[in-house]
Amino acid sequence: MTLTTIILAAGKGTRMRSEMPKILHRVAGRPLLEHVYDTSKQLPDNRVNIVYGHGAEQVRNRLSHLNAQWIEQVQQLGTGHAVQQAIDYVDDDDTVLILYGDVPLLKLSTVETLIADAGSNALALLTVVLSNPTGYGRIVRDSDNRVLKIVEEKDASPEEKAIQEGNTGIMALNGGQLKKWLSRLQNNNAQNEYYLTDIIEMAVNDGIDIVTSQAETEDEVLGVNNRMQLAHLERVYQIEQANRLMERGVTLRDPARFDIRGSIEHLGTDIEIDINVILEGSINIGSNVTIGANTLIKNSIIHDNVEILPNCVIENAEVGKSSRIGPFARLRPDAKLADNVHVGNFVEIKKSTVAVGSKINHLSYIGDSVIGSGVNVGAGTITCNYDGVNKFKTVIEDGAFIGSNSQLVAPVTIGKNSTIGAGSTITKDTPPEQLTLSRAKQTTIPTWQRPVKKEK
Repeated sequence: MTLTTIILAAGKGTRMRSEMPKILHRVAGRPLLEHVYDTSKQLPDNRVNIVYGHGAEQVRNRLSHLNAQWIEQVQQLGTGHAVQQAIDYVDDDDTVLILYGDVPLLKLSTVETLIADAGSNALALLTVVLSNPTGYGRIVRDSDNRVLKIVEEKDASPEEKAIQEGNTGIMALNGGQLKKWLSRLQNNNAQNEYYLTDIIEMAVNDGIDIVTSQAETEDEVLGVNNRMQLAHLERVYQIEQANRLMERGVTLRDPARFDIRGSIEHLGTDIEIDINVILEGSINIGSNVTIGANTLIKNSIIHDNVEILPNCVIENAEVGKSSRIGPFARLRPDAKLADNVHVGNFVEIKKSTVAVGSKINHLSYIGDSVIGSGVNVGAGTITCNYDGVNKFKTVIEDGAFIGSNSQLVAPVTIGKNSTIGAGSTITKDTPPEQLTLSRAKQTTIPTWQRPVKKEK
């Protein structure tokens, strides 16, 4: 069996009240359409087609990395018309899976059941039973509970509107039969559109069984049409991720105040995460790690026994074992800390390595630097790495002590076990084992008097 997926993603999303196409709005940091695409790509031997339309240029530019056949629907004339745009990429023997680009939480297991139910004599349809089915097409069944047709709400009678089983639009069916039914579609309805749902009645009339299945939850098949639904699905997604982490042994102080916008590639044991923590991109977290409140970690590796205090930002960085970070510390891209490193409040490190046991505890900027082991960097130290055009490297060798409020003007090397006096501006390499300082002579002027404000 060859599987061909058609993802319908051409709609404007008027109720989003946005200049951005609806399918580019994000859940967990990724566009709605990308969630659907990622689910479909997990299916074997699957050719993915994306029918797009509104905001075509934005969509292609934003999602150019998706490996799919992109098909533009220039005029949006309904779901049936949208599927017709992709029909040239469907073979008669294919099983065709039809998905929607604004339904981001559909699970792979649900789709697999749908595909298994489809065949040459069966059309598989995903339905949902709702306490309030307003807005959904209704599933009309006969006295033997067999599906007869789908009626869109705007065309439904009062009796049909009372039906609680709604159509999700998600289905799987034979490619040759799909072509035949699409060719018969007409737009004589309240919207003057070509409804894909009309093929259900055609299939029934042709003696094809309509096999229905349902997702585990209503949220799984919920589409996004407004900002409230978008926010709702964000919370649904995040609580699912939080539950999975807790099942794996992670302590979340408040699962409702935790966001993951990526994937955790490695997860150790005895991890504790406080409130308002955001994990983005690809994350590795070792064992016995604590992460303080209001912390963002993105595309980073956190090794065992690390303590991250509140209000830190760690991006594209690596933190070695038994290190302590924060509070209010920022590790920027290519910051790599070895074991037992301390980085304190209001310290920023970028594109630098810090070796074992070094400490940068207060109010410092370290950029384009190589810091050895056992180094102590005093408060207010700055590596002056940028001359307005080029970046230069600072090297601080093992055991050096940098006094507070020092400026190290790169390129410069601070020798092994050397000491830099507080308040120094260092522009030349310093020798090992010695004290180096640059400081104006302290002067007191005994005759000086503090100015006083003159009376008018």
